Amino acid sequence: MNERTGVAPLESDLPDWVLAVRAAEGDEDSFAVLVRRHSRPLLTLAYYTLGNAQDAEEAVQDAFVSAWRRLPDYQHRAQFPTWMYRITVNRCLTMRRSRRPTVPLDATTESAMGCAWNSPARAAEQDAAATALTRALDGLDADQRVCWILRELQGLSYEEIAQVTHTSEPTVRGRLFRARRLLKEAMAPWR
Repeated sequence: MNERTGVAPLESDLPDWVLAVRAAEGDEDSFAVLVRRHSRPLLTLAYYTLGNAQDAEEAVQDAFVSAWRRLPDYQHRAQFPTWMYRITVNRCLTMRRSRRPTVPLDATTESAMGCAWNSPARAAEQDAAATALTRALDGLDADQRVCWILRELQGLSYEEIAQVTHTSEPTVRGRLFRARRLLKEAMAPWR
């Protein structure tokens, strides 16, 4: 209850840690708020880690199922989003190791690119550049790729990435340096 208004706050206004505590006590509505709040960035992470939307959705769904089961053991040492990134990364890496090599994304949908095309020539150029980036990302080792995605696409700090990947900040910095160098070389024709 808000002391001034006498009204209970909407669940969507509550901080993650409060929702996580409620969810750990079995409150499905609180967990649903967490899922809605964090699904999009986790899907982006999984999409760029796994290379296709279907696998990404499966990985994130599995990550949330795992989180629901593990919430009673969640110690709040890491913020909830960091904890979810860790679970999602682990699920994605497990999926990558267990599946046969697949063809990299050769076409990116307009919704994934997030913009409308002005012309067919521009669309073809953007599609080719996205394909080149996907192939370049696929050429990175899994640790470099995850660090790059978490930093460049998700905006996590080096400290947060170190927590997610169970490594040190210098290790994260080294992986990012190598990933950026390799991507810069691979994407040189597109500058």
